[in-house]
Amino acid sequence: MIKSDNKIIIAIDGYSSSGKSTLAKEIAHLLNYKYIDSGAMYRAITLFALRNNLINPKDHSIDEEKLRNSLNAIHINFKYNSQKNSQDTYLNDDNIEDEIREMTVSNNVSFISKIGFVRHEMVRLQQEMGKEKGIVMDGRDIGTVVFPDAELKIFMNAKAEVRAERRYLELKEKNIDVSYEEILENVRKRDHIDETRDESPLKKAHDSVELDNSNMDRKEQLEHIIGLVKERIKEA
Repeated sequence: MIKSDNKIIIAIDGYSSSGKSTLAKEIAHLLNYKYIDSGAMYRAITLFALRNNLINPKDHSIDEEKLRNSLNAIHINFKYNSQKNSQDTYLNDDNIEDEIREMTVSNNVSFISKIGFVRHEMVRLQQEMGKEKGIVMDGRDIGTVVFPDAELKIFMNAKAEVRAERRYLELKEKNIDVSYEEILENVRKRDHIDETRDESPLKKAHDSVELDNSNMDRKEQLEHIIGLVKERIKEA
């Protein structure tokens, strides 16, 4: 545990399945900081849209008017799961942590997350969560849009094939039946959508530290980032 009275904001951005959430959780635990998975928030909105037939999973067409009118009825929060020693995502008091990780949500989340009014509402909520600092948040636009003044910004990347393999093994452990080829296609498609969308496209902030972890294990990544964290806390 790293103890300090100085509280900072740590923003972790990067490509899908690059290990952002795993690293963010470990850093938050070591610092006793609050961890927010911004991607889970977009996945929760996507699941709500799927459940309420606001998005067609075949052609990804979206009833944006109904979705906009439904935002006030969508309540997302996070609760600690003592059995898993992790944080679960809740949608209107329903634990959706496992469901939002399934391929149906993965195949549709990029289409929901590129909608302007959805992103504006999520950014508003995320900025509210970080008012007191002492937070680690991961996503696509945390260092560029949500917390442009974050004391530490990290941009994570890895080869698409490496990220697809990691995601495949993760889903297999959860007994989710999916092929590596399907996941690789999803990873590449999401990369393209994230990079080219009009609203808050995925890009590296000019003052972020880039971490390509294609050939790094979790321990090596954590040690590298913790060194940066200690520097930023001293400077705060």
